[in-house]
Amino acid sequence: MKLKTPAISERLLPPHAPGMRIGLFGGTFDPPHQAHLGASLLALKRLRLDRVWWLVTPGNPLKNTSDLAPLPKRIAAARALTHHPRIDITGLEAVIKTRYTYDTISWLLTRCPGVRFVWIMGADNLRSFHRWQKWRKIVKLVPIVVIDRLGPSLYAAASPAGTVLARVRIPEYAAASLPNRKAPVWALRHGLKSPSPSPALRALRTRRGASGQTHCKAECASQSKNAKTSDKERGTKAPKRKFAAKTRRRRGRKKRTR
Repeated sequence: MKLKTPAISERLLPPHAPGMRIGLFGGTFDPPHQAHLGASLLALKRLRLDRVWWLVTPGNPLKNTSDLAPLPKRIAAARALTHHPRIDITGLEAVIKTRYTYDTISWLLTRCPGVRFVWIMGADNLRSFHRWQKWRKIVKLVPIVVIDRLGPSLYAAASPAGTVLARVRIPEYAAASLPNRKAPVWALRHGLKSPSPSPALRALRTRRGASGQTHCKAECASQSKNAKTSDKERGTKAPKRKFAAKTRRRRGRKKRTR
């Protein structure tokens, strides 16, 4: 007897319904950090979204994935960081076997009719957006909000993709209307002034095993040396001051006796 396999991909879809305003935030999240959370909260508030879905991808085609943490570990870390009732974490792409954003969004639009999706990206991603597969078609699928970052937002709009899409950009004050608009349309939303620390955090994670002990030894040796120096200074300078004071008092007594 052959048992029917449940539709696992459908179970991985977070809560949704026609008419809901949902932000899609994709990335490797290796590791997830406060800038990711800040961008999600900003989008929730400024775009008046009902929910934000974090699409934790198995790997970024434009990045080296040799040292990428396992997908379950990244999903667990993302859930531990967000812990928000309106932010959902899903590893959907690993199940539906999509590698590119265009394919993922197309799949979601087919299976979530009536949902008003908005793609969320950081200003640093807009700079390289022209390298994404079918990026011009992505723009035609869903509205896009670009969240500024410290540094990249200054020149993201002047990037190749930003220049091409300048004609469909709406003012920032109208960003809340993005879920109700028909693509192609996008807006740059300010308010988040945080750099992207993911590369630094990944480098720290890889170095922690070996260099951590070396750094500790060096720091401990430095502290020990400083402590010895301080003890030496306290042991030599203090008695000199005390001896000088006694000498002055003795000289004063001699003058008074004369």
